[in-house]
Amino acid sequence: MHTQDEPLEKNSVESSIQRQGEAFIYQEAFSRNTGWVTEWEQQILRGKKVAIAGMGGVGGVHLLTLARLGIGVFHIADFDDFELPNFNRQVGAMVSTLGRPKVEVLAEIARDINPEVDLNIFNKGINRNNVDAFLEGVDLFVDGFDFFVLDRRAHVFARCAELGIPAITAAPIGIGTAYLVFMPGHMTFEEYFCLEGLPIEQQYVNFLAGLTPKGFHRAYLVDSSRLDLAARRGPSTAMGCHLCAGATGAEALKILLGRGPVRSAPRYHQYDAYRGKWHLGWLPGGNNNPFQLFKRKRGYRMLEQLSQKIPTVASSKAGSEVERILDMARWAPSGDNTQPWRFEIKDSHYVVVHGFDTRDHCVYDLEGHASQISVGTLLESITIAASQYGWRTDIQRDLNTAETHPKFNVHFVPEATLRPDPLWPYIPVRATQRRAMSLRALTVREKSLLEESVKPLFSIHWLEGLENRLKVARLLFMNGKLRLTMPEAYEVHRSVIEWNSKFSKDRIPDQAVGLDPLGVGLMRWALKDWGRVKFLNTYLGGTLLPRIQLDFIPGIACAAHFLIIAPKPPQSMDDYIATGRAWQRFWLTASRLNLRLQPEMTPLIFSAYLREGIQFSKSEYSQRLAAALSSRLEQLLSPDICQRAQVMGRIGAGAVPKARSTRLPLERLMVR
Repeated sequence: MHTQDEPLEKNSVESSIQRQGEAFIYQEAFSRNTGWVTEWEQQILRGKKVAIAGMGGVGGVHLLTLARLGIGVFHIADFDDFELPNFNRQVGAMVSTLGRPKVEVLAEIARDINPEVDLNIFNKGINRNNVDAFLEGVDLFVDGFDFFVLDRRAHVFARCAELGIPAITAAPIGIGTAYLVFMPGHMTFEEYFCLEGLPIEQQYVNFLAGLTPKGFHRAYLVDSSRLDLAARRGPSTAMGCHLCAGATGAEALKILLGRGPVRSAPRYHQYDAYRGKWHLGWLPGGNNNPFQLFKRKRGYRMLEQLSQKIPTVASSKAGSEVERILDMARWAPSGDNTQPWRFEIKDSHYVVVHGFDTRDHCVYDLEGHASQISVGTLLESITIAASQYGWRTDIQRDLNTAETHPKFNVHFVPEATLRPDPLWPYIPVRATQRRAMSLRALTVREKSLLEESVKPLFSIHWLEGLENRLKVARLLFMNGKLRLTMPEAYEVHRSVIEWNSKFSKDRIPDQAVGLDPLGVGLMRWALKDWGRVKFLNTYLGGTLLPRIQLDFIPGIACAAHFLIIAPKPPQSMDDYIATGRAWQRFWLTASRLNLRLQPEMTPLIFSAYLREGIQFSKSEYSQRLAAALSSRLEQLLSPDICQRAQVMGRIGAGAVPKARSTRLPLERLMVR
């Protein structure tokens, strides 16, 4: 094994491989290739030399695939080390290889497959000074560069064209691969992609557009914010990387053995395993094709919109174990995404949670109970997240603090036998789905697990079947009128929506509200002034459209409605905190079961106000309507259940919401 830049120390693994090499017989090791290749062709492959630039997601698996094909000589290049974000897709990324050079790790694995393999290593990567040495004498170049490395990629492909070296580029696009073959004397990389002279962001667009003229992947990209061109980061899958290696291996075999059709650029190849689609296309002119020019311009516009309007939903850069626990727990749910908590880290095993409520300005939180339930979901999230580290929590409320600003002392206690709670991965995944769900009924197993999640302190009351769903839908439809005509609620609604947004760190994005574009536009116009709301409601039936879309249709389009029932009516803040803890376990269990959920709290909130004699609105009409709805709720359930019901919502199978509230970064939630 030769190293071009810096020598790599021979370690015990390499020594072991050398010892085992004495028992290695090439012909026997690769005999199962015979049949698809002849014995003579296998010997030809043994003498071929392939250059692979990049040992990451695709480059590493390219090397191992071609090594198992029996190719005997490689030039491999990479300057990077393995990191945690590589684990989802890079074949050499393991806990045991963290921090080690990628090229060193992959070389070891390749030699473990074939101790006779001749490896020439370029451990500082490829640049203009060493590209000719990298390509010297090679029979094929395989592109394993990161998607965003375009300058070096273009230069290597240009040198391949000048030196008469066949070259393959294959990109893992979604759960599929898009690849092109560039053969000597045919269309070149630059002639196809047309990158020269463009700003780097437009080069990215050209490269993607040229790789994927069909765009199969766009149908299932569920979170476009994860594509961050400025940060040179995008989503990827191991399946895509392995599909790349399979396709590249097939093309390499044909090129190196000189048999079989090689369809080079401007022919392009796309296979998407997720959608079960394959396409071999012809693109004369490459990206200068009239159809591609249109796609490029559209891509430039989309790039501009992405950079301006879609925030990156990223976790905080948490360091210590306590910070990582809080970074996970901050994803707990709260009404209107208010996040009524702040954190104060006292030491490595002690945190103070500072809670607060919104009773001074939010009609849905007049007694602070909604915020107290939210704080309960946070405390349960902290407990669940801490279990990852083998820590249990000892949580005590500070009884000397005001009810509007409660404090909780959270001590983390190591416990050797404690296993991670299976719900912890779902804390950031859990989200509200305000749109229609599947009508499929819940299975016996699903209901049983959901009921178990709130025991022993709480129970679940189900409202299932079309008849019950219709009753609840009518109730919600009427509650929608109360919600949309009450002046006090108007002030809340106008402040909690972030317009033109798919994600929001501290509010609800308009795309997650549940309205269609017409409804969103009408709502935005109306919420600018209370007079507009009154005009719409008086003369144009202004509440009808949002009530149908937000209340009636979702009320029917679900598997069931549910209520979390306490053993007795709540008496203190601690009762509401306990409700929140059970509520979070219920919701996380639903997420674990791949079920969607939406809270339906307003019927319970206004019914409780009436029972407790709280005047929540200056509008007599709103008070009368609330009384009628409270009576209707008691008829649907019973007076006893109404008094003990703490949470109400709907649940069902369905799509993951494409828009959602995110959270403030951890540093914004800290008390300094």
